[in-house]
Amino acid sequence: MWDPTVYRRFGSERSRPFFDLVGQIGAEKPRAVVDLGCGPGELTATLAECWPHARVTGLDSSAEMIERAAGLDAPVTFAVADIREWQPGPDTDVVVSNAALQWVPGHQQLIDGWVAALPPGAWFAMQVPGNFDAPSHRALYAVADTPPFRNAIDGLLRDEPVGDPAAYAARMTAAGATVDAWETTYLHLLPAATGADEHPVLRWMDGTALRPVRAALDAEAFAAFRADLAERLAIAYPAVNGMVAFPFRRIFVVARTALSVA
Repeated sequence: MWDPTVYRRFGSERSRPFFDLVGQIGAEKPRAVVDLGCGPGELTATLAECWPHARVTGLDSSAEMIERAAGLDAPVTFAVADIREWQPGPDTDVVVSNAALQWVPGHQQLIDGWVAALPPGAWFAMQVPGNFDAPSHRALYAVADTPPFRNAIDGLLRDEPVGDPAAYAARMTAAGATVDAWETTYLHLLPAATGADEHPVLRWMDGTALRPVRAALDAEAFAAFRADLAERLAIAYPAVNGMVAFPFRRIFVVARTALSVA
């Protein structure tokens, strides 16, 4: 279960990659715009501001996220949907997926089908985290592999759920698209924990990476898991001058399908 309130922690840090991604989409007057994995919807609403004449749709598998999104005063249609079953329509001129596809096994094959099905001159833009070898995730995997948790968590955490920019670019160019692919490492400077506050990287992970762990463990076991992880994160990400430096690699791909031949 997704918690929109927890996910929205560090909102400015989480939203910046979205705007960096959308800023590279050159669509002028798209007919339909779709956000795959729209979360609580605030970022999707900005797509309606960018393209006010488009029909904008936000899809997410979490009913909790869509309930929050539906409460926004935005000209966007939000719906609960499994993006593995989604297909673009003949007027889908822009598809955006921000920090969602890493949760979808086999998303590379889905992308092949989506890009092939988009109309001529359409845009497909995606961003996924590329930090699965970071100290935060190495600590997560290490705790998950300890005897108290191993059996309950086995198979839930994938070491490499995403490809690199070149791999995604190769798939989309094979479909005839023009591609811009890159990666960026953002250095998030998070306020250090004080008093009873928890380590900021742990609080960050509560909103994403720890979600499947929380679903697999009971409350007591999850508390023990977080306590072990917190100790490891404090060593990996020490506070300096009241701040914790948290590097976060992200992978971006923006593709445009081939224009129709006159």
